[in-house]
Amino acid sequence: MATPSPSPEQHPVRLVPRAEEPAAGPPAGDPAMVALPSFIVGSVALSMVLIGVVPATAVGASMPIIIAAAAGMFLATIWAARIGQNASAGITGVFGSFFLSYALLVLGLTHNWYGIPLTAIADTQKVFVISWIVIVSMLVLASVRLPMVYGLLFVLVDASLVLNLLGIIQNSTNLAKAAGWVLMAVAATIVYLFLGAASHDTGGKELPLGPPILHA
Repeated sequence: MATPSPSPEQHPVRLVPRAEEPAAGPPAGDPAMVALPSFIVGSVALSMVLIGVVPATAVGASMPIIIAAAAGMFLATIWAARIGQNASAGITGVFGSFFLSYALLVLGLTHNWYGIPLTAIADTQKVFVISWIVIVSMLVLASVRLPMVYGLLFVLVDASLVLNLLGIIQNSTNLAKAAGWVLMAVAATIVYLFLGAASHDTGGKELPLGPPILHA
């Protein structure tokens, strides 16, 4: 996910940052070109489920897309880690784990893999959503030194999870739909980041991402 041109005192910051290229040899690859489309397609698929594009009985329709998104995020995680982008590998690993755990939750509940009774399904969903609210809230706090668009991205993900949790607690379809529309905004933000990364990688200019909230 791309950044504006850095000042002499700063290095560019990306969700999957680009490694510095060596003086000789081929240029380093850009894991963002795998991570961002994977994040986008997973977010869009999950948002359509929450909005109600498919009925609750057909929630499994999104599983192939969600699993593919998780695979793409994990591929980007390994790639980023291998070229020394540890923080970026951690972020992509978090969202890859989210997509995979969501798929396992839905498939497990649908096929009764975990032996959870029907009366405990809502509580199981609460455990899942609250756990991920904690993790994403951690990312929000950790993003204060990143360009502002990353903080916005994590806040939107957090807001979607909170709305989803409230929808589960209150058994509200409207709150679930609101969570889906916020997740659509997440996808739109990632599209912006992808366009900036693609522009840079094809010889153009990167798109502005805004200043960090907290400077080093």
